[in-house]
Amino acid sequence: MKLTVLGGAGAWPSAAQPCSGYLLEYQGHTLLLDPGYGSFAALQRYLAAGELGAVAVTHGHPDHCADLNPLLRARALEGEPPLPVYAPRGALDRVLALDQVAAVRSAGLVHELRAREPVRIGTFEVLPVPLPHHVVNLGLRVTGGDRLAYTGDTGPSAAVTELAADADVLLAEATYPETVPEEDAAFLSSARQAGEYARDARVGELLLTHLWPGTDPARAIAAARPAFPGPIRVAEPGLEWPSRPR
Repeated sequence: MKLTVLGGAGAWPSAAQPCSGYLLEYQGHTLLLDPGYGSFAALQRYLAAGELGAVAVTHGHPDHCADLNPLLRARALEGEPPLPVYAPRGALDRVLALDQVAAVRSAGLVHELRAREPVRIGTFEVLPVPLPHHVVNLGLRVTGGDRLAYTGDTGPSAAVTELAADADVLLAEATYPETVPEEDAAFLSSARQAGEYARDARVGELLLTHLWPGTDPARAIAAARPAFPGPIRVAEPGLEWPSRPR
């Protein structure tokens, strides 16, 4: 499996980085996780809208799904077939209602992701695991040769360790470096917590993502390092996993 990060900014995109967007490739199939703000423009550096195989969305916040709209618009207006889209029930209602062009509204073939019910998407096996957030959020364990665990956005939960158990890579929300403010402590995570999950789950590599805009990536890595001795990187546009050979 190959992962290419399109963007990993939390909350809103910066001039240099889109919000969440993670392109997976395996045996000729492609799967886009969480097309957040700005991710569709970045996607087109790698493939055209009509070449994408499927989309999977963890939850309905726009920094994780807003660019489904331009993606579907491009496919519809270029005459491409409907795109398989997988998401929790109701998570995409608002973004799908943005466009009044009938062809765009029918350009996505939406399938419901259900907690702990595995689904095959092309060459990928996807297991959704419920994790706590402000809205329904399903972390995704994706198997395609390798094992990738992606949290979406999550508060503290033993289910994160379950999701990531023995994964080759954990793509973990780390909005804050050390401590999550009290009002969001049940719904978001820190890089420090991500390091602890990575250690407990015995993952091969930790990728920190969804950093709050303006956060120094080095600070996030430093917060995760005391718990996790393995490789740690911050998800930034163009990052590839596994790393390119030097």
